[in-house]
Amino acid sequence: MFQPSEETRGRTALEALQLERLRGTIARITTHNAAYRRHLGGVTASDLASVDDLQRLPFLAKEQLRDGYPYGMACHGPEPIRRVHMSSGTTGAPVINPYTAADVGQWREVMARSLVAASVTAADVMLVTATFGLFTGGFGFQFGADALGTMVIPVGAGRTTLQLQLLRDLRATVLVGIATYPLRMIEVARQEGFDWRSTRLRVGVLGSEPWSDELRARIEAEMGIRTYDLIGMTETGGPGMGIECQARDGIHVWDDHYLPEIIDPATGHILPDGERGELVVTTLTRQGLPLIRYRTRDITRVRSRERCECGRTGVRLDRFDGRTDDIVIYKGVKFYPSQIEQILLRQPGLDHEYQIVLDRDAARGDHLVLCVEADPGFDRAAEARLLRELGDRLSLTPEIRTMAVGAIPRAPGKSVRVVDRRERTGAP
Repeated sequence: MFQPSEETRGRTALEALQLERLRGTIARITTHNAAYRRHLGGVTASDLASVDDLQRLPFLAKEQLRDGYPYGMACHGPEPIRRVHMSSGTTGAPVINPYTAADVGQWREVMARSLVAASVTAADVMLVTATFGLFTGGFGFQFGADALGTMVIPVGAGRTTLQLQLLRDLRATVLVGIATYPLRMIEVARQEGFDWRSTRLRVGVLGSEPWSDELRARIEAEMGIRTYDLIGMTETGGPGMGIECQARDGIHVWDDHYLPEIIDPATGHILPDGERGELVVTTLTRQGLPLIRYRTRDITRVRSRERCECGRTGVRLDRFDGRTDDIVIYKGVKFYPSQIEQILLRQPGLDHEYQIVLDRDAARGDHLVLCVEADPGFDRAAEARLLRELGDRLSLTPEIRTMAVGAIPRAPGKSVRVVDRRERTGAP
């Protein structure tokens, strides 16, 4: 462990620390941001007698952070802003997250914890495939590696052939980045005749998007590595909010820094442990942009609050199923792209790339086309099996469009899994 005393703290001591830090966060907001204080309804630090009193406070939505662009929600006070990162802003104004020196130190700490949980040490060599820039990924991995003394190859996104060369020639042992990027590396490796056995790679730390167990199995089998699911987002300060340990029995949330809740996304009611819902996060130690009950839109559940076999005592979440804003509604059927992915990757002869295309026209009304990349041996019988499983499990009967491997366009960042053209004609 990176910080054994903090990572194995008993539940009573942890809850006392959470309450202390929650009060401190409320006091910071009250002191430094009048608009944020009004959003909280005038609640002050002294009004909180226990962590459960957090439920009295309103939720915070991403739209509110966007409306506050650039610094409308900031609470850094007299501490100068040392750096900023931001969300992509692809669906609206970006969210600017200002970092004080303490915020940078906090990010470094939780990333170091996360890397150690994934068995990374100072003896490793880390290839960082995440972007270095306003996106938080690359720098988060850099900060964590610096804390451990781990060598970093900061190649960033793209230039996959060069990445493979450096991976082999510089003897990288750890690969980190966006969850689906290894798929692109695997494709280029096949084209170049690159042998993964010629590398020393042993660990993949991947995140930034939901990825199924089936996709994980393909990555691990092809690359010969063990992968760990890392969570975090720009709003919470970047990657490092939590990660799986070597037991891979849920994602450890560093809940001395982040307080998670699971709610019913429709009603906002707190759900009991074990029930799936939307993850809500309160940051306990962030200064520049503290979050109180921030709705992440990620779907998961509390897996356990018991001590893990690794010895860590924080709450563990399930791997994320998807996001509330990723859900697809087609002719009354609701499904997540990850559910399609799970079915596709169990089919022999199908590659890992796919795209769900929804369209609408006067002749057929709404229709769904599932584009898949298939080997030549994927025949009509295999397609019939795929359709049968999609119908049995998801009540879907799409048109299957088989394509050659490599035919589906590759996005430079996260994979584009859904193309919904119905919006042009007023889809629901």
